[in-house]
Amino acid sequence: QVQLVESGGGLVQPGESLKLSCAASGGSLSRYAMGWFRQVPGKDREFVAIISSRSTYTDYTESVKGRFSLWKDVDKNMLYLEMNTLKPEDTAVYYCAADSYYNRILKGLADSWGQGTQVTVSA
Repeated sequence: QVQLVESGGGLVQPGESLKLSCAASGGSLSRYAMGWFRQVPGKDREFVAIISSRSTYTDYTESVKGRFSLWKDVDKNMLYLEMNTLKPEDTAVYYCAADSYYNRILKGLADSWGQGTQVTVSA
């Protein structure tokens, strides 16, 4: 299993941007599909975005399409999530995840998860 550590969360105003980072150790990210999920208290964890192991495919949940973008820097072993035009409903703890299988990420069954980083969008 690869170890993951998220960073970059914070408090921003609606309409502003934020970039989350996920640092990986214990394995090359070129071997893993990776994703971002988010969770608010009292609700299930929600899929946000996914990227395939070779960065060939990406997909996003409908509510963030056109606003969020994810990519991997394999040389740095990092995953990023650029979030633009943030809305209050984007407020959540954001988690990165990694797995050898793309579909396991989609199903929320990844082998590796980070500890999460809080994103708060509020005026």
